[in-house]
Amino acid sequence: NGFLIEETESTCQATVGKKMELFPGVILVILWLPVDWVSSQKMEQSPQSLNIQEGEKAILTCNCTQFSPVVFQWYRQDPGRGLVFLLLIRENEGKKQIGRLMATFDKTIKQSSFYITEPQPADSATYLCAAD
Repeated sequence: NGFLIEETESTCQATVGKKMELFPGVILVILWLPVDWVSSQKMEQSPQSLNIQEGEKAILTCNCTQFSPVVFQWYRQDPGRGLVFLLLIRENEGKKQIGRLMATFDKTIKQSSFYITEPQPADSATYLCAAD
């Protein structure tokens, strides 16, 4: 009973896509939110692939390589629905947790990580990261 997170990358301005698959047959998709204020900047997401065992955390990383963000925002989007805001983390907060969701902000490496503890099939969705 494991989870596989696999990335397929296609860069268009500040966008990078990720496809995450939870077994059996549950899919999580991670995509960047293409926002105007970072459209000329490069953002990266990692890892390329990740095996998650039941009860472990799903960890997604949003990295800004050409600018220093002061805020990262994380969103969720279910198929055919609008964006749902999950978390906003500022550079001076370091770590923020709401229920099973947590985000960290490391301003020295211009990166935010997003954690889902104990991933479940109901967590299957598109997750988006924005930085400003």
